[in-house]
Amino acid sequence: MTATIYDVAQRAGVGIATVSRALRGSGSVRPETRERILRAAEELHFTPSRLGVSLAQGRHAANGIAFPNLSAPYYAEVLLGYEEVTSELGRSVIILSAGGRGVTPEQVRDLAGRVDGLVVHGRTVPADLLAELVDGGLPTVLLAGAPVAGADLLTTENTGSARLLAEHLLGHGLRRLAFLGGPSGGPDVDERWSAVAAALAAAGAPPPRPAPLTEYGVAAARRAALDLLAGPDRPEALVCAHDEVALGALAAARELGLDVPGDLAVTGWDDIMAAEHSWPPLTTVRQPLRLLGATAARALDELVSGARTEPGHRILPTELVLRSSCGCR
Repeated sequence: MTATIYDVAQRAGVGIATVSRALRGSGSVRPETRERILRAAEELHFTPSRLGVSLAQGRHAANGIAFPNLSAPYYAEVLLGYEEVTSELGRSVIILSAGGRGVTPEQVRDLAGRVDGLVVHGRTVPADLLAELVDGGLPTVLLAGAPVAGADLLTTENTGSARLLAEHLLGHGLRRLAFLGGPSGGPDVDERWSAVAAALAAAGAPPPRPAPLTEYGVAAARRAALDLLAGPDRPEALVCAHDEVALGALAAARELGLDVPGDLAVTGWDDIMAAEHSWPPLTTVRQPLRLLGATAARALDELVSGARTEPGHRILPTELVLRSSCGCR
């Protein structure tokens, strides 16, 4: 039978917290007590597990992450980066997915009680509940969300890249733009909307036509794009909140017999794998999705371990990627 930290503590005549400190070489443990603990561990052939050490420290050895859903390629890429780093740090991951239905306060509180820290994407968890968790001392990192006092905020750059995208479309002679998926598709999408609107205003072009979505994904975007493109005042370009929205718009254009980019320019945001291999290949803005997840994992570890006590806001760079869906060769 494999020995546990409790067996070592019993043989050495100390508590498991003292065993943990002695084995880690941290904290105040008398030399004679440390020697007794090490001797007991050797006699029992005890190898401390990460879980055992975490239990001795009053921790769960697990971090949580909450997403609106896991079906979109965006979330899968972010999760890969998050899990990779969390695993390197010796911790497990517990995932809460809203599945497009929303999460209940009970689900969120249950998750919070089983993890040492939590990453939350966008508006998956209501702001008042987030504030409750943060005030209760749970280390929290927000991804692409609105700020909450006491929580870390991690976002990608939106304004500069959205302005460059709008100016590029204007350079193609396109002035009647619609924004499919915003406002409001969340704080990050709204930043893109505002930057596109500002760029058009600076050029003396009409403001972008708003086309919010109640749900995201290829199918919902296709339905919305069909309505948008079938009318008499069809836009010359669709600026889409995400690549999946843009893929739905491309499908709608094909269904209506519209040539992209001859009759209609379409752009996305994220640069998921399908963007490069769509037809035509999609002009988009590349977000460092795996890096976003990895950075969130490291930021959360800093808060959980106490390496950093003050919350911060970090912005990762984005990049305009030009392909033929906007009219580029």
